Amino acid sequence: MRHIIYLASLLLLVSTTAPQVLFAATPPLPVQVTNIDAHYDVLKGSIKVATITESYTRTQSGYHIESVTKAIGLLAMFKPEIIHVTSEGTLTAKGIRPLTYIQKRKLDPERNTRADFDWKTKHITLTDRAGKRTLPLPDGTQDRLSAMYQFMFAPLQNSTELNFNMTNGSKVDEYSYRITPDQNMTISLGTFKAFYVASPPQDGENRTEIWLATQHGNFPYKMTVTEPDGGQLTQMLTQINFK
Repeated sequence: MRHIIYLASLLLLVSTTAPQVLFAATPPLPVQVTNIDAHYDVLKGSIKVATITESYTRTQSGYHIESVTKAIGLLAMFKPEIIHVTSEGTLTAKGIRPLTYIQKRKLDPERNTRADFDWKTKHITLTDRAGKRTLPLPDGTQDRLSAMYQFMFAPLQNSTELNFNMTNGSKVDEYSYRITPDQNMTISLGTFKAFYVASPPQDGENRTEIWLATQHGNFPYKMTVTEPDGGQLTQMLTQINFK
């Protein structure tokens, strides 16, 4: 259950790398689009175990992202968990700059987390069941929800690696991906050109793979986490609307 509910968090894994390519630039789609509604299925192997519904909205002051994960099927019979996550902040020339991240659980509220970003003082305040603490805030830090939408602002066409910091409300870690352009991705909605973004393989560690649809502003259409024992979790887009 923990691995399923934390699928989005698992999509950002730590690896070691030297050159840094930070999120920057402004591609066409995020400038034109004010609303995105996305629906995903989460599969454990070939079995659907959860659904994710997300919305991205540009506001007068910046952006608002909301995500709801619901367990379904046999999993829901054992633990009908619902996780509600929000990210709010501003939009800058470098893309998304989060101000507040909140994760709430229906059945396990003691596992709720929150992150408050203070970009003026460069500090982040994390709140979880261990209490509240303030840490240094690295430039370009994303939360685990905003990170998926920040791909729309990243200059991937000129990059071979992508590195950034991310918080889940409990900690801040550095993450790294390798980027491969001009790939094809097939899902139930069709076949799309994509950037293939993956964490470097490491023994005993989860392997993360993300396919970003280049026709739709590098929006994540498919994500897969392969565990060390070979088990896989896949988050696959089933419906999307741009406005």
